[in-house]
Amino acid sequence: MTGDRRPDFDAGDTKADQALELVTVAAAAVPWLGGPLSAVLSGAAFDRKIGRVRDVVNGLVADLRDFKSEASERYVRTEEFEDLLDAALRRAAEERNEQRRKLFQRFIVNSIRQQEPFDDRLRVLRALSDLTLDHIRVLQAIGATPPNEPARSLGSPFQTISDRLGRKMPRETLDDVVADLHSRRLTVLDVRGLHTSMTGRSAEDLRSRLTRFGQQILEALR
Repeated sequence: MTGDRRPDFDAGDTKADQALELVTVAAAAVPWLGGPLSAVLSGAAFDRKIGRVRDVVNGLVADLRDFKSEASERYVRTEEFEDLLDAALRRAAEERNEQRRKLFQRFIVNSIRQQEPFDDRLRVLRALSDLTLDHIRVLQAIGATPPNEPARSLGSPFQTISDRLGRKMPRETLDDVVADLHSRRLTVLDVRGLHTSMTGRSAEDLRSRLTRFGQQILEALR
């Protein structure tokens, strides 16, 4: 049946020829599908992803240019690091948001500097792939070092986090982010505790509210 035509490739076809044939057949049957297929199969999408990886690699070079460590130099020659680098760069290539790509850049840099166990690093990388920038900002606000003297005699974790975020996050959003971080076991701070009144010093030193996993994520982004 002519309406059920499928491309028939032989061993001599080049990848470019095969891609063109696929686009031609698809566009003939479903015209509105031809454009995006052409963009992907012609390499336009690939070029965008390579550009993203290039930005991350350039950032790595800038961050590590003056860094010297024999242990790190040995570590980057291992299969373990190669696997971790491959996984991080693949995620960066798929990430459209530049700020989130910077997270993967920092992750790679700190993996080289700290050389934590592979399974721990891979778990952190998977979490970074799933967390939003709001998650990261709130996590960093919780883990921030408090001032020597509290700004107020009484306060709440909500006030502290909101102040550290420059009061740019609506209450409802902050509640949702804190609840989600708690459900992911990155903190032991739930929404009820977020709004509990306490001394200013206790409200401003929230570092104990991070779980070990939450601490690992922040350490990977320093």
